Amino acid sequence: MDNTIVLPTALAVILIISGLWSLLVWPPYLIQAYKDPRARDEKGAPTRYLTVNLMKVTTSMVFGLATIIVGFRALMG
Repeated sequence: MDNTIVLPTALAVILIISGLWSLLVWPPYLIQAYKDPRARDEKGAPTRYLTVNLMKVTTSMVFGLATIIVGFRALMG
């Protein structure tokens, strides 16, 4: 079984740029979510707001990394 990914170079580059975008854009968003007053309750415990945003950022960054990997594999043939 051949695991080679065949994509035009332009599409592979778009995947890499898209993945980089996810890795660069989401961390500042998470930092803002941590600073938001809705992130902690009166006792300092994390709220659903923080948990949901952490899950959203983590998922987006994992997909971003996977997108970069697919893009590079396509470039390398």
